[in-house]
Amino acid sequence: MTAPFDLAPLLAPGTPAPAVKWNGFPKYNFIGGHNDAKHVPVEALIEAATTVLKREGATLATYGLNSGPLGYRPLREFLAGKLKGHAGIACSPDEILITSGSMQGLDLINSLLLAKGDTVLIEQETYGGALTKLTRLGVNAVGIPLDAEGLRLDVLKQKLEELKQKGVKPKYIYTIPTVQNPTGAIMGEARRKELIKLAAEHGVVIFEDECYSDLVWNGKRPKSLYSLANGEGVIHIGSFSKSIAPALRVGYIVAKWEVLSRILALKQDAGSGALEQMVLAEFCAKHFADHVPKLSKALHAKLQTLREALAEQFGTSAEFGDPPGGIYLWIKLPDTVDTVKLAQAALAAGVSLNPGPEWSTAKDDARCRLRLCFANPEPETIRKGVEVLAEVCRREFGVPLRSANVDKK
Repeated sequence: MTAPFDLAPLLAPGTPAPAVKWNGFPKYNFIGGHNDAKHVPVEALIEAATTVLKREGATLATYGLNSGPLGYRPLREFLAGKLKGHAGIACSPDEILITSGSMQGLDLINSLLLAKGDTVLIEQETYGGALTKLTRLGVNAVGIPLDAEGLRLDVLKQKLEELKQKGVKPKYIYTIPTVQNPTGAIMGEARRKELIKLAAEHGVVIFEDECYSDLVWNGKRPKSLYSLANGEGVIHIGSFSKSIAPALRVGYIVAKWEVLSRILALKQDAGSGALEQMVLAEFCAKHFADHVPKLSKALHAKLQTLREALAEQFGTSAEFGDPPGGIYLWIKLPDTVDTVKLAQAALAAGVSLNPGPEWSTAKDDARCRLRLCFANPEPETIRKGVEVLAEVCRREFGVPLRSANVDKK
């Protein structure tokens, strides 16, 4: 019998550990960026797919759909109009590059700007995928603490000065200013202007991630950093994953052409998925403005269900806010709780959660914190999942004490 081929000696340095086989979603799924299944606009997407394929299906014969390497032009035209009204961004369709999700946008910008040993400034609590990518690149990610309005500019200024004295110039400042992940904070316009001024003084690029900015409960948000800076020194990314559906894998980069042309030269994939772009363009032109408020209303209701369930099951043992948008709740448990260990025990009971250290540069500070995604589970599933989580937490760490559940009937 032939021995199995040993691939291990051939692996490139830094290759990550093998992926775990997927065995389906857990019963109570609070991880990832999944969205509300009931609010995926299936019928309208079917209609859009049928219409656009009948009209332009023959263009699938060419790479780029006769629109060139930046992506399907009608989608870029929709985005140019949408970004103008939503975020104040004045850009042409030729300053927008369609990507295979915003994660490809992250990869492309990192490929353009970063090399091993470089330094970037990043929000202390931030998107775990961004942290993972920086770690794999061998980049030094310096975390800047957050407050209720996001990035603390007093600390940012201090870090920039410290690095300057050491002869280190950060490659970029990564921020999620509108519905921050995981905290949900929204940076005010005055702070945004101050951030732009500070970055310009130090000659540092701002990398603005706005993947959640459509999901603001009251529909109001400050102008984007890209808008306030007139596109100078700012690269902007966004996505349809949270506003329409994550499985579509359609994102975009907005940048001045002199920057975007450099990024486009790195995107050697023959173009992102054409059918998704065609369907989204057709759907969004007719339905986007009506769809997002309905989705936001449903997500806001689920957030309140989660907050009520946590108050009932954990009482004063769980600290959390009331974010103004998004799909996540950032929670602090007592200092005795290790959420990495809690996540393992909870998964065995059918509850998945994101432990805090995966979403923070301050691993010790985030040890007792966790992120729950409330968008996908139904309200009753949220309530039951929190109840199971509380039982696991009580069994493993002795909290919450039943007497602490002051709101429990």
